[in-house]
Amino acid sequence: MLTIGYIGNGKSTNRYHLPFVLQRENIKVKTIYRRNPDRDSWGRIAGVNYTSDLNELLHDEDIQLIVVCTKHDSHYEYAKLVLEHNKHCLVEKPFMETSEQAKEIFALAKEKGLIIQAYQNRRFDSDFLTVQKVMEEGKVGELLEVEMHYDYYRPEVPESADSFDPASSFLYGHGCHTLDQVISYFGKPDHIHYDVRQLLGQGRMNDYFDLDLYYGTLKVSVKSSYFRLKERPSFVVHGKNGCFVKETKDRQEEHLKLFYMPDNKDFGIDTIKHYGVLSYIDDEGTIHEEKVTSVNGDYGIVYDDLYEAIINGKAKTITDEQTLLQMEILETGVKNLK
Repeated sequence: MLTIGYIGNGKSTNRYHLPFVLQRENIKVKTIYRRNPDRDSWGRIAGVNYTSDLNELLHDEDIQLIVVCTKHDSHYEYAKLVLEHNKHCLVEKPFMETSEQAKEIFALAKEKGLIIQAYQNRRFDSDFLTVQKVMEEGKVGELLEVEMHYDYYRPEVPESADSFDPASSFLYGHGCHTLDQVISYFGKPDHIHYDVRQLLGQGRMNDYFDLDLYYGTLKVSVKSSYFRLKERPSFVVHGKNGCFVKETKDRQEEHLKLFYMPDNKDFGIDTIKHYGVLSYIDDEGTIHEEKVTSVNGDYGIVYDDLYEAIINGKAKTITDEQTLLQMEILETGVKNLK
């Protein structure tokens, strides 16, 4: 049994972590630290201890893993505290505010023989897993270009911001999803072209980014905007023999926002209208077009991997090197904004 505790009792803990953890029979949630009890808006879970004393969590010998589910500006402080109390640690994303902080935290974990990693749950998105399946089947041929889009039409978000903070930029907040997907599958790029903007001008929030990561002749583009009234496809894959278009995103977040939880058999699962379309030319020159059944996603796999690493000593799936590379890309992307 892996016994865990949480720092933070807000949306992150209750929407994106607990629904998956509570399904797992080999993981026990013991304690949740409520940072702001007066602002709690989530119902209590039976059998879980709630506390406003952080030391209760840090000094509990039963708890092996502490999950940091707070805003990015406290990740470094809490992660360091957790490791100093000899607990393994899982940290929401973006992992840290700088790559230097990340290096220090990884070094401390290594020194203490502990595991720490980022909660890169989007690595287990249905659309991303489906794209991997299509690329590996090879019908599109040699890969030439992959486009990944993460769009909104929420102009009120950038319009309400009157200052710029690198660590709370759109690139940090949303690029940490898609960049991890790219890095996890394709590895370190040969080079990157950055187009990171403040569409409302200097001194306002970053509300647009378009990063091109090059791997030989392959270009992988990660694009997002707050000003897309009509979303672009989630993924577009072009190869020498065909293409694959996945219009819709993974549905886990959609269902979680509706409080439709993972204990439902059809949670997060695409129906036929959500399937992507594969178009390709075969060896005889015949053109084919077919819908591709989506691979089911599961954010809880992050916890399955952590269980194996902590309890059974297996290697982490989300590695320090991948997280550091992502942090360096995020830093570089916003360094010239003011």
